[in-house]
Amino acid sequence: MSKTRPLTILMRSLRQRCPACGRGRVFDGWLAVRDECEECGLTFNRGPGFYLGAVYFNYGVTALVTVIVFFTLYLGFGYAIESIVWPLFGFCLVFPLLFHRIARSLWLGFDELFDPHAKSEPSAEDNA
Repeated sequence: MSKTRPLTILMRSLRQRCPACGRGRVFDGWLAVRDECEECGLTFNRGPGFYLGAVYFNYGVTALVTVIVFFTLYLGFGYAIESIVWPLFGFCLVFPLLFHRIARSLWLGFDELFDPHAKSEPSAEDNA
């Protein structure tokens, strides 16, 4: 487990910053994850399929919010199911797109917390 406190890594992930140093930006554009942190050199792209786990974060948060809102409106406020379903359907289409970057950043932070990676080593080309 990482020496960095879990709450610190969570806050860095929510701000979409490097989970190791908290200064470097994780994203370069809307979808592109940087190869490494420009501040500390931590590798962000750790191989094909690494960010597949971010799909679980995204799906889990979307499902949790949808279920909580549905039951709160239906049981707590007495709204008809017909008036709840379509807005929640729209939410389920839009929210994952908006939450995509945070889900990836959370996945990177989760991985760094439980399996800390060493900073990138300079290549032979960088030294030449």
